[in-house]
Amino acid sequence: MPSEAKILIVDDHEDTLYALESALAPLGYLLTRATSGDAALKEVLRGQVGLLLLDVRMPGVSGLDVVRYMRGVEQTQHIPVILLTGFGPDAELTATAYRLGVADLVMKPIDPWALRTKVRYLYDAHERSQALEREVRDLRARLKDHDEIKRHHDDGHRGKGRLPAQADGAKDRA
Repeated sequence: MPSEAKILIVDDHEDTLYALESALAPLGYLLTRATSGDAALKEVLRGQVGLLLLDVRMPGVSGLDVVRYMRGVEQTQHIPVILLTGFGPDAELTATAYRLGVADLVMKPIDPWALRTKVRYLYDAHERSQALEREVRDLRARLKDHDEIKRHHDDGHRGKGRLPAQADGAKDRA
């Protein structure tokens, strides 16, 4: 069963949003949409986004601008992003996208089967990574608690293990 994290689909064209939602519906993930880069940033900052499908060229805040901003914010820097473009292969765009750390750059029109495969892999990998991070944080907290309890226990017993004769004997030798 998929987690509560959403897949955010961002495009300024309603027909593209509908096509992407239709292609991804069989996966059973929670899908949400935005029609601008600005709206996408707001949704991502609210949390619970596990993957972002993002059109590159939109009016106002572009897809690349969204990715640049996300990579600078700790809570969003590891969210996988698939950039979508309908303008064909572009070496500069490709270089910039991968330099920003996008997971993939997909050309429109999109092959639904290939998109589902990529989305499933990236979403699930991100979820596993998040689960491992939570487990590490939990283990660190437990270790810290354990260390504090042990330190408190050791402080309470310091010096109680010696007999008075041992303490006096130590003074005589000095």
